Amino acid sequence: MILYFLACIFGCSAVDVNGMLELDIISSTGFKNKALLQSQLVKTKQAGFTGVMGDVWWGLVETSPKNYNFKYYLELVEMIKNVGLKYQPVMSFHKCGGNVGDTCNIPIPKWAIDSVNKLDGFFKDSNGNVNDEYINFALDNVIVEGGRTPVDFYYDFMNAFNVAFKSYISDGVIDEIQIGVGPSGEIRYPSYCATNGWQYPGIGEFQVNDSNSLNLLQRAAEAKSHSEWAHIPNDAGVYNSKPSDTDFFTDGKPNNYASDYGKFFLEFYTQLMLNHTDRVVIAARKAFGTSLPLAAKVSGIHWWYGTSSRAAEATAGYYQVNGYSTYSKINDILGKHGAR
Repeated sequence: MILYFLACIFGCSAVDVNGMLELDIISSTGFKNKALLQSQLVKTKQAGFTGVMGDVWWGLVETSPKNYNFKYYLELVEMIKNVGLKYQPVMSFHKCGGNVGDTCNIPIPKWAIDSVNKLDGFFKDSNGNVNDEYINFALDNVIVEGGRTPVDFYYDFMNAFNVAFKSYISDGVIDEIQIGVGPSGEIRYPSYCATNGWQYPGIGEFQVNDSNSLNLLQRAAEAKSHSEWAHIPNDAGVYNSKPSDTDFFTDGKPNNYASDYGKFFLEFYTQLMLNHTDRVVIAARKAFGTSLPLAAKVSGIHWWYGTSSRAAEATAGYYQVNGYSTYSKINDILGKHGAR
């Protein structure tokens, strides 16, 4: 099955509808089934779809630093063009595999994994479990490999894509670029990863127990003249906890989410993610120019939305209590760069 609906028509004849390509139509050795894909693209066009969206995996394209092989993706966009569809490529800087709905195993490039591991540069939970889905936001300004930061990796990749696909962008076949900004390509932390044992509706765990994030946390606490705040919450539960199982996410507890410490930590946590989002979208605008539409994915974390602490959102980086709105701040960041 090639498509999942991204938009639905309810009595409107002028709404563009796009479908989503399967995650693993392309591997390091080529197309999984090119003939089947061709047939499905034709049927997609016949069904009235405007275009398709699909991942362009960093881990498949840049297997050695600054060497980009878009061969199979160029074949894909030509197939899409020939059947009369539009194409919305996703700049996928994350790992595919380990989460609900993942049907493939495509890690980020090995050279990047090796370099990041040397710097303790992946997300880490309170028990020290490392998550290598996406490079930690705390490394944004750290030289990781070849004189480049992670944001440099992403810019160079997008710039190479822009050069390789310039004709398809110019003729409108590529009518939007979606920018991956975190795990699963979403703006969030990997707080509810299935490989760490998470099951719905667990609140997940905070993911800044690595040395880089903790150093930034210490500096932020000292800047507030509260060096004693330089720690992650020690009573925020585990992946499958309910908010009421914890002190941090329960009303009336000392040092909970509504305390001075809680407000400080939650704002620090979300701000790392927001700063990263801003940097990557700036890099995308630099690579693609100002005219091509850009988009990014906001995570749909709905469980525990009705509780006062909104814990599942908080561990994913969405600080939505104490008068703070991460959703609004994301909207502001995307808006100022002409993205959505």
